[in-house]
Amino acid sequence: MITSAITPAFVAGTTEIETTARGLRPHRLPAWVRTRFPDPQLLMAEAQPSGVRLALTTTAEVLEVVVHPSRVVYRGADRPRGSLDLVVDGELLQSDELSGGDYVEVDLQTGASTPVQGDPHTSAFGRLPAGDKVVEIWLPHNESVELVELRTDAPVMPYRSDKPVWLHHGSSISHGSNAATPAQIWPAVAARAGGVELHNLGLGGSALVDPFTAQVMRDTPADFISVKLGINVVNMDSMRLRSFVPAVHGFLDTIREGHPETRLVIISPIFCGIHEDTPGPGAFDPASFGTDQVKFIATGSPEGVAAGQLTLRVIREALESLVARRAEDPNLHFLDGMSLYGAADAEEHPLPDALHPDTVTHRLIGERFAKYAFAQEGPFERETHQWGRSRWG
Repeated sequence: MITSAITPAFVAGTTEIETTARGLRPHRLPAWVRTRFPDPQLLMAEAQPSGVRLALTTTAEVLEVVVHPSRVVYRGADRPRGSLDLVVDGELLQSDELSGGDYVEVDLQTGASTPVQGDPHTSAFGRLPAGDKVVEIWLPHNESVELVELRTDAPVMPYRSDKPVWLHHGSSISHGSNAATPAQIWPAVAARAGGVELHNLGLGGSALVDPFTAQVMRDTPADFISVKLGINVVNMDSMRLRSFVPAVHGFLDTIREGHPETRLVIISPIFCGIHEDTPGPGAFDPASFGTDQVKFIATGSPEGVAAGQLTLRVIREALESLVARRAEDPNLHFLDGMSLYGAADAEEHPLPDALHPDTVTHRLIGERFAKYAFAQEGPFERETHQWGRSRWG
């Protein structure tokens, strides 16, 4: 076997790469954001490499990847481990569940946390197709990892695609929560269907119209951009309608500083019964502790809407109106999230924890988004579109 150090040239879909004592740690937000606003939830989310993958070309038929995982474990809530997915020439072939690594155990009732150290993990993938091929190893969307080394039975070279880049920002649903493996989160499903390269800024609990996120998007090369807003603003009860609408205008204005003509889609929230007409804050449902599935509840009152509190229904109406009032921007589009997952879908594919879709539903959402965005005359149509990334050559 040939042992190769993992260099930044092998890593795709990330914003920044940190060198550690063990290897490389991908980050989805740059150091200046992490320094200025070291919020624990944000730091955990951005360090989980959702949408990030190792990309290489090789004739190898056996490949091993050594990583050192880190994760958060919630006492009383048995959450699945992360995985590494093997994608060859665009087809998901194998998945390997992580073991070992470091973790912090959190008690949901008291907030107390306990750190535990563990060993690195090796993902072994065999029986790869013969001949030259493009191999992608999708990194876990729900655990952070340090990349240690590659082992193969033939030489490897970094791969850089010439496909257009789709830059997406959203909440934990875009991050991939409740999807089984990283290549099955809905943005990954949509990217494969649309034939584009994904740069995913889905940040669990952190799609809060933060100015620094807009600045990162402004400065990130992209041919297509989408922004999915709503659920985190509601379940954190972080804004009122009066502040939300101007904040979204400012968010879009910042993106437009770097991408003045790039096709941009604003996506409103998918259906979520607990917050359709009830404001936040959201919370864990204590009655579900110790069961097979921890669930979420809304703790606000529908009466708060009259005072400007936000619900998903209010946000959908606000975002659609906002896009209509920016009619001077012909490349700005609105997509109602209910067309991706609506009330009828919730009957057939209920959200397991009352907030996040399962793997089957991630696939449904991804396929529907791809059909909307990448179709002929869709906002991300590839045949006639002049790429918005020309600023970067």
